[in-house]
Amino acid sequence: MANRKVRLRQIALVAETLEPHNTHLIEVLGLGRPHRDPNVGVFGLENVVLPVGGDFLEIVAPVKENTSAGRFLGRRGGPGGYMVIVQTDDANAERERIVKEGVRAVWSIDRPDYKATHFHPADTGGFLLSVDSTLPGAEVTETLGPWQPAGPDWRENVRREPVTAMTGCVLSAPDPEALAALWSRLLDLPLGRGADGPEMAIAGGRIGFVAGRDAGIAAVRLKTTDRAGILKKAAAAGVPAGADRVRICGLDFILD
Repeated sequence: MANRKVRLRQIALVAETLEPHNTHLIEVLGLGRPHRDPNVGVFGLENVVLPVGGDFLEIVAPVKENTSAGRFLGRRGGPGGYMVIVQTDDANAERERIVKEGVRAVWSIDRPDYKATHFHPADTGGFLLSVDSTLPGAEVTETLGPWQPAGPDWRENVRREPVTAMTGCVLSAPDPEALAALWSRLLDLPLGRGADGPEMAIAGGRIGFVAGRDAGIAAVRLKTTDRAGILKKAAAAGVPAGADRVRICGLDFILD
């Protein structure tokens, strides 16, 4: 596809309950008012979706027994990163290509204004991948471009500081080279080398791969205007923090 683009648009985290994680994202990172999507009830979940510039962080929590999210929580033994959601120009064309790679689609939606496919964690390295697209002709790299899962009024809730953008994520696995090669095929993007290992460039950022005991989303990268202020708020809220990161809902947020 000519001028094909891939953008990291949303990261979903999973927890037994939405709180206190929702409050920590708002108070520590200064994110805007969340949207609650009633449509996730079909998966036995409740959620919040918070804007990060023109991208999004989501927390999902099971409200029924025997949900995919609940099983993921059980395997992890606690909250953490659950799903990587990328935006492309044509999600249906991407689904056709990815399925031909032997990857199973577990759920899809095909509306005129929004298309998406979730792929089986066993085929993607241990966690969900969703490949989505929005309105026909929508520019993937438009900062505040349309994003139906965030509700109709999300642009009104975007805050410009202290977090201005989500610029990537870091995925971990016992064999990061193998995971990187798999995701290179899934997203049809070339691999490069970063300071910490293999990585791939995406629109507005990068996806990195590092060694870890288990497969998962190790970190999300955030562009910030006031790292010191965020760390101070983390200390006040009792949120674990390091020199350049805070840990909320079992996930590290790297403050660039």
